[in-house]
Amino acid sequence: MIKENSKEKMEQKAEKLIETKEKLVKLQYVNDVFLDNYEFLKVMNISKRTAQKWRDEGTISFSQIGAKIYYRFSDIHDLIDKNTKKSK
Repeated sequence: MIKENSKEKMEQKAEKLIETKEKLVKLQYVNDVFLDNYEFLKVMNISKRTAQKWRDEGTISFSQIGAKIYYRFSDIHDLIDKNTKKSK
């Protein structure tokens, strides 16, 4: 009897964790902000040529619709994180 209640409670908690994780993933997707190329250049303080080089090399992910280029803020954040040098 005690083991069954304990097992049920653990299963309920596991289900609740899965639901919470799914909600967080959806929120992250909904709240992901896109910057156009102009905003990206300003944020990163780089030239158009540098942005083009990064796109060509695959350094930064981007989306292109016609002539307009967009970057996900989370991709910019990942780029910075991947290139962070830890202090000693």
